[in-house]
Amino acid sequence: MEDLRRPFLAYLDTMKVITVLLPYSYNNGEADRFSIKSKDIMLSHLEIKEIIPLPNNKKYICETSEAVSFDQSYVIEDGNGSQTDLQIGAVIRTREFDDLFYYSGNDLGISFSKEKTRFKLWAPTAAVVKVKLYLPAGTSAGTYSCTRQERGIWSAEVPGNLEGIHYIYEICVNKKWVEAVDPYAVSVSLNGKRGVVVDLAKTNIEWPKIPPLHSPTDAIIYEAHIRDFSIHPESGITRKGKYVGFVEEGTVSSDGSSTGIDYLQELGITHVELQPVNDFEGVNETDPLKEYNWGYNPLHFNAPEGSYSTNPKNPYSRIQELKNLIASLQQKNIRVIIDVVYNHVYERETSHFEKIVPGYYFRHDQFGIPSNGTGVGNDFASERRMARKYILDSVKYWLSEYHVNGFRFDLMGILDIDTMNEVRQIADTFDRTCVILGEGWDLNTPLPQEKKSILKNAHKLPRIAHFNDWFRDTIKGSTFNLFDRGFILGSTQKMDAVKQVVTGSISLEPQVPGLFQQPFQTINYIESHDNHTLWDKLSLCSPDEGDGVRESRHRLGTSIVLLSQGIPFLHSGQEFFRTKENIENSYNSPDQINWLDWKRKSLYNSNVAYVKGLIKIRKEHAAFRFNDAELIKRHIRLIFQDEHTAAFLLEGVGQFGPWKNIAVTFYNGEHEKDIVLDTGLTGQWKLLCDGTRAGLESMNCSEALSFKMAPLSANVWVQEENPSSS
Repeated sequence: MEDLRRPFLAYLDTMKVITVLLPYSYNNGEADRFSIKSKDIMLSHLEIKEIIPLPNNKKYICETSEAVSFDQSYVIEDGNGSQTDLQIGAVIRTREFDDLFYYSGNDLGISFSKEKTRFKLWAPTAAVVKVKLYLPAGTSAGTYSCTRQERGIWSAEVPGNLEGIHYIYEICVNKKWVEAVDPYAVSVSLNGKRGVVVDLAKTNIEWPKIPPLHSPTDAIIYEAHIRDFSIHPESGITRKGKYVGFVEEGTVSSDGSSTGIDYLQELGITHVELQPVNDFEGVNETDPLKEYNWGYNPLHFNAPEGSYSTNPKNPYSRIQELKNLIASLQQKNIRVIIDVVYNHVYERETSHFEKIVPGYYFRHDQFGIPSNGTGVGNDFASERRMARKYILDSVKYWLSEYHVNGFRFDLMGILDIDTMNEVRQIADTFDRTCVILGEGWDLNTPLPQEKKSILKNAHKLPRIAHFNDWFRDTIKGSTFNLFDRGFILGSTQKMDAVKQVVTGSISLEPQVPGLFQQPFQTINYIESHDNHTLWDKLSLCSPDEGDGVRESRHRLGTSIVLLSQGIPFLHSGQEFFRTKENIENSYNSPDQINWLDWKRKSLYNSNVAYVKGLIKIRKEHAAFRFNDAELIKRHIRLIFQDEHTAAFLLEGVGQFGPWKNIAVTFYNGEHEKDIVLDTGLTGQWKLLCDGTRAGLESMNCSEALSFKMAPLSANVWVQEENPSSS
């Protein structure tokens, strides 16, 4: 199908509105009438409703009485007899289009059997669709025409056993031919150039049973990158940078210290959050160590990334190895959250979504310009029914096929509330303990404020957790102002905020609003893959401080994360003072910047032991992880506060664990301090954490909670006996 010569342009912008653009170079941009024709038959005249002069042409807004059908082609003719083809325009972003072409079926992509394979693609604006097949070596294996069906579906059924065959769609839209990979492809060829027909039954494994997770606040999340985790020379891992390397057992560094999956189990975390494992741009799978990327350049959302596979040419390897990674972690009672980037694609213009249904899957502003709230040139239009369906289908696929235990939504604020709540509902059908968390940042995308999945709307997302930037900035200082100092850097201005964030960022008192309604909505963190590591921020903020003071500040910050109400989140290596050599955005920096330096784990083993101890304390008693705001209000009491200290009492909590009362202090002063905590309770208190040591064994005893606080320290005291009031 060849392109027509176009003296002017015409677009279908709604089901009844046709916009005609006449350049001034053609008849001075003048026209007195237009008509719509199909197969050389004049169907009706258009009614010109408005004429708008533009710099290079005149814009004619016209109405048609003709019911335009998307399964045939039309031309627009002016009064001089000149013609142009009617192109699909902004109509694809109308509700009418969405309703007309919404497809509810669950069979998009391929349906494989040894006898035949069915291909199904949603492409309502296409005039022709073909599926082209290739042998793995690249030789053509035939081209098959697809048949248009209801709701914009194109389908082809190809006989025979196509297992291992590569495929790609050839699509004609607006007289232009493009090639596009199936968005529903579950495996792809090298570097994601084509989809691959696979028999998923061959990748089935026996999934382990894991103990129940009673509440989201029982989670302790540990963020890790597949490649970073094993690539360091001291990791002791053989297959570095690979899915299989992540779960090698029995690995140790040169000093015999545990590394890898064994270390994770020893640390005591409950969830590993994997940075993107779906197929992404930025690393050449033929030479994966030549380039580095975090993975936030999504190409194919349902196919695993090939650079982490031991054999990226084999379409089964990436599937099987990722499944085994997830199952191996679960076997050790560690759940798996995957980082998903549904908010954007690597590049809108070349994306398969844009090729298949141009203009539909991405958000545009009032002038028709693609929006850029993500900062990468495109925002995924989750509010459109088939765009939303794609996200929901993908989430369902990862839950059913890979048995993941949660999703971390990158730039969740780009997505709409209805989509995110439906994600929650789908997750519940598989496992109500599935953790859904995301970045609820308010970004400049043309979605009404009340529909954005942002922190401000957390009350509309009742069972979805948000990264809590109030917690982060209160404890360490602003991420975006490097030299802003939070509590652990000595700030005396944020004590009221400290009180709020360590108690779940809920409303403790009627007159003081909280950020969240429930503690399981807050992800408490001070460091993640984004921005400077905490160690680097401390180094840059206070370059003249010695390492000992810096370690104490860092340790205090991690203590607050693990002892606060809500869901704690640790960046991998945070427990041994991870550094990226002061690089703020290391998304494509070399391995030497991004790797998890296992030598530091040995060097700072005492701090690792301290973090392990804090995790044991948190897991031992449910009072550190209340799942209901009313329980926090009922049992938590501020017992001391000055410009450098906050002390809290968890009172009458014996029904939730082995200790009847718990006292926690956070102190950011730089000198030792005597303190007396007036709890109003009698009986012996035992010290479980003194700021450098932590665990379940008592380090000291006190009758009156009169003690010395070390500089920059956290303290945890507990009462095992049921005391009487004084």
